[in-house]
Amino acid sequence: MLDLIIIGGGPAGASAGVYAARKRLKTILVAHEWGGQSTVSDNIQNWIGSPTISGRQLSENLRKHVESYAGDSLSIVFPDTAVALKRDKDKVTVTLASGKKYEARAILITAGATRRKLDIPGALEYEQKGLTYCATCDGPLFDGKDVAVIGGGNAAFETASQLLAYCKTVTLMVRGDTYRADEITVHAVLAHPNMRVIKNATPTAVIGNKFVNGLKWKNTATGTEETLAVEGIFVEIGLLPNTSWLADSLALNKIGQIMVDPLTQRAYVLDGKIAPSRVWAAGDCTDGKYHQNNIAAGDAVKALEDIYLFIKSS
Repeated sequence: MLDLIIIGGGPAGASAGVYAARKRLKTILVAHEWGGQSTVSDNIQNWIGSPTISGRQLSENLRKHVESYAGDSLSIVFPDTAVALKRDKDKVTVTLASGKKYEARAILITAGATRRKLDIPGALEYEQKGLTYCATCDGPLFDGKDVAVIGGGNAAFETASQLLAYCKTVTLMVRGDTYRADEITVHAVLAHPNMRVIKNATPTAVIGNKFVNGLKWKNTATGTEETLAVEGIFVEIGLLPNTSWLADSLALNKIGQIMVDPLTQRAYVLDGKIAPSRVWAAGDCTDGKYHQNNIAAGDAVKALEDIYLFIKSS
């Protein structure tokens, strides 16, 4: 019987793996990739301790750090992924895509999330060539440039707010004629002189010459088609948490994020009422208010501290 199973190889999973090994918990870490969503970024400037680092180098550093602790306490299963979770009173059982099964006294899920991709001509071609899914990672690269943000929710408005600090202009492209963001954020962002909004706008193609230089879009109210000249496109159309494999084993919110206690990161289950489980979760797969690499790593460490106390006291 293992003490702990960790699912995920991003900043949260890697941090948990290091801490679990240092605490001598008998642990297996399962990862289908290292680094998480940031692997696609060329220049991450907010990973604490590294003024600038590429997503590829970050993922390599995480892998090396975890592997340096592999041994008697920590085993790494790579590449593989979890496909099912079963909870019992005294243990949890995880089934992997490879068919392997592991039992443990606790599990920490750091499976992350997948960004909804912009599915139009040119989007894939120009990804990381002007089109990006992470303003926090890539925004400063567009200093003094005209950029567009696609989306109408809080994430889109928050991205626009961040970009207004250094971009020449920011144009928000909203599919409908209303916003899904809270009113305070909307008013604050729209008050900026370099901000503009285009409503009823459906992007139809990303265009460029080696790098992005424009975004084609259709006005759904009039049927007209236009081109917006921009050098950067930031896509904020939502995240899909990697939790479909959990089925009904945990309490998930309406978008599939794992509901956790913010004090401990302990997951909740639905057994007639919300109650704590032998499951903890951290990072983008949870219902935490903010999702970033540093936050994911910190929440995973918080979870590990709580898991350690649970295991040693039970």
